[in-house]
Formats: sequence, C-alpha cells, structure tokens
Amino acid sequence: MPTASDHLLITGGAGFIGSHLVDAALASGARVSVLDRLSIGGSLMNLEQHDGDPRLSFVQGDVADALVVERLVAEATLVIHAAAETHVDRSIEDPVGFVASNVLGTQSVLEATRARDVRLLMVSTDEVYGPGNPQGGLFEEDHPLRPQSPYAASKAAADLLCQAAVTTYDQNVTIVRGTNAFGPRQIERVIPTYAVNALEGRPVPVYGEGKQRREFLYVTDWVAAALMVAERGLPGVTYNIGRGHELENIDLAGQICELAGADPSLIAFVADRPGHDFRYGVRADRLSALGWSPRVTFSEGLARTVAWYRDHLEWLRRAHSVNVVTEPRAAGAAS
Repeated sequence: MPTASDHLLITGGAGFIGSHLVDAALASGARVSVLDRLSIGGSLMNLEQHDGDPRLSFVQGDVADALVVERLVAEATLVIHAAAETHVDRSIEDPVGFVASNVLGTQSVLEATRARDVRLLMVSTDEVYGPGNPQGGLFEEDHPLRPQSPYAASKAAADLLCQAAVTTYDQNVTIVRGTNAFGPRQIERVIPTYAVNALEGRPVPVYGEGKQRREFLYVTDWVAAALMVAERGLPGVTYNIGRGHELENIDLAGQICELAGADPSLIAFVADRPGHDFRYGVRADRLSALGWSPRVTFSEGLARTVAWYRDHLEWLRRAHSVNVVTEPRAAGAAS
C-alpha cells in the first residue's frame, strides 16, 4: 500500500474505480492528485467524503492534454492511469471517442511518465482477451489479445502501447487487467442497472437469454489488488485481477431482485447487443503470489451494493448528468 511519503497521481480519480483508489490511497496516508475531465462516469460527488483533506488535490482536465499531464506527473512518485471511456454499449455508438480517450490519452501519460522516470500502473480490463470458452477455462496474462468491441479494442491498443514502452524505452510500466468490479458509486454497468431498476419497480433488462457469464469482484478487493501490484509488481509484467465470483446474467438479475424486494417478473429479456462476448474469466496466480486474496464474498458485496443503491438513488442522480442505468442498445423483447 502507499505510504505517507508517496504522492499518487490518479487519472480518472473521480470515476468509480478511480474514486475507490483515492479512498484507499488516502487511508494509507499518501498524498493524492486527481486528474479527471468529469465526463460520463466521473463526478466530484464521488470524492466529497474527502472535502477539506489537504492531502487531496483535484484538477479538471483531459489526459490527452500533455501540458497538464506533465505538470502533475512532475509532482508524483507513482501514476495510476485509470482514466478511460469504459462502457461497451456507448463504444458501439461512438468508437472514435473511445480511441481518442483510451489510446491517445494513454500515450500522453506514457510520454510524461517516461520524461520524469515515474512508475506507471496501467489499469486495463479482461475484455482485451476477447470471449472466453463457454465450457470453462481462464485466461492467463500471456494469452493473445482478441478484443471484439470498440471499447475492448481501444484498451488493447493502450496495453500494447505500454508493452512497447517497456521494450523500446525500458520504461517502468506495469499493467493490471481486471475482472468486473462492482460496488457503491458505479453507474451504467450491469449491477447498477439491475439494482436501480429493481428498486424503482422498472423492467430489469437482460440481454438475450441471460446466459452470458461474468466474473465479479467487490471494488475494495479490486482496488487492494491494484495497489498491491503497484507496490510489489515487477516492471514490464502484466497481472490479472481475478478470483471473483462467476455467474450467468439471469442468475445475477434474480439475486438482485430478491435483495431489492422486487418481483422477479420485472426481469425483461431484450434483444442481444452486437458482438456480445459470452464469457470472461482470468487466472490470477501472479497476483496471488504477491500475497493478495479477496476479503469480501460475492453475496456479502452484492448485499452491500444493493443496500447502498437503495439509500443513494437521489444522490446518484444528483452526481451525474446522464442516465445512471444502461438503456438496452438493441430494442425489442426476446421470447
């Protein structure tokens, strides 16, 4: 974990995972600078619990702005690059925006950290591996990258830029590819969409037949894993963040309806989105070898999360100017 002598720059630190990284870093005693352009996923309200803390500074800006990034990197001992456009459905509608943020923004951060010889932790995703085997099996870090959505392709490109920086410039970069994080303050993704709709008595949209499988890890465990890699991981090495709980989307919807006290008849099957990966799953042996293990079970984390949404529905909508749930991209009900 970071210490009082560390000064972290966390790009995207007003977003879901970014704000939880800020929580953990400040709790460890470190100083933190946040760079966030406050686009769809970011909100200053995600950081409001730290208002008045002199160890936290916030700059509204874009990671593609080289001058801003260079100035902030000059003050940091570690950069965690978590800024990204992350939503698959939106990437289908606006692939250019995802390339601009995720690819060009990452190159900007790489240039600044190389110039100052500052360690960089790149936050990536398991979606760069492409669809997993429906019959089982987990992706190891050396598996070829086969992204299928514009979002995953932009993150894979960012990964490759980081790997090229290590090989070409001997740059101090480490990558984490994470499974699905979930918990308080998240918007748009499957768990907030199911939870908010169930709590408000609206249809819970499940793509296709709901057989797609996803692995979920509670956000505090996810963040602890990333920070352990930042502390103990080797430069030039990629670490999967896994060991979450895997289940089908239809089972997830049922569990959330039960926790929300909602009638399961709210579950509505909608036409599947284009290129929907059936399954992901990653092997996290490298991470485990560093001494990390998850502390929050899926059932405990899901109960905490649904309870948080129940208590924060109004807060969540005040925090964001966009719809906090995902409207199904493809219209029409499936039988």
